[in-house]
Amino acid sequence: MRANRDTAPEPDEPEPDDIGEYGGPDLAEPPHPINWNLLTADEAESEWLELNAWVNWLRHTYGLPAAVIPPAWHRHPELVWELSALHLHWLCAYNPEQNGSAPLGWHRDFAEARQRLRDWVAVSGTRLDRDRPTRQTAWPGEMPATPVEDTVVANRDDDFVQFMLDEVRKRRHSEDAFYAGLGPATQELP
Repeated sequence: MRANRDTAPEPDEPEPDDIGEYGGPDLAEPPHPINWNLLTADEAESEWLELNAWVNWLRHTYGLPAAVIPPAWHRHPELVWELSALHLHWLCAYNPEQNGSAPLGWHRDFAEARQRLRDWVAVSGTRLDRDRPTRQTAWPGEMPATPVEDTVVANRDDDFVQFMLDEVRKRRHSEDAFYAGLGPATQELP
């Protein structure tokens, strides 16, 4: 598990991670894949902050345009999963116990991932200054997909912090509902 940060960063005060420095998390255990569907509220907060710091480092270090990593990447699951997998691969490749050629493997895979990221960005429709939910195709027999509209990305950091807090709040609400359904004496499901 990665080190837990108690609060979200202040959007107006960039952390060192936001200006191109990234040393990686302090790991108490080996890096492991992140299943975003199964994280608790606290785990999700920690993982969002860690991934956001790494993505900022990545885009600054490699000069990546919004066509590869747009500001609202966090609002698109297809980008979150791809970037999360790339982050895990980077953590493993640069682990001090890894063999010396691992970083070359990461860079080879990073080249492939950049093309996939471009494809995901094109499909999602998110851009430097605008964002919209990824359009969904309704299959025969399903309700038609809801129309989507662009929204302006006015302040990316504020948007990320609000998005993360909303995600954590939703998870915490689900956890509270689950625990409220447990029997009081045995803490088991009725």
